[in-house]
Amino acid sequence: MDRTIITVVGKDCVGIIAKVCTYLAENEVNILDISQTIVQGFFNMMMVVDANACKKSFTEFATELEALGREIGVVIKAQHENIFDSMHRI
Repeated sequence: MDRTIITVVGKDCVGIIAKVCTYLAENEVNILDISQTIVQGFFNMMMVVDANACKKSFTEFATELEALGREIGVVIKAQHENIFDSMHRI
């Protein structure tokens, strides 16, 4: 399985989850796990997704998510699970 970690961070506003999830659904990306919180007006979400059925390259997928983030005023990053794990290993 091609698992990807998606993080979304920024000022909270209406529709962040809806817009991200709509993009994922349109690209046949399945959400395996999701966690989100809002702390003093700042939105933070982490998703583990299965991108096996996505027809786009990982680079195109990640770039489009970043562009979506700019549109809605948040920062969206997508990383392969193994890279994310390596970066966050203590």
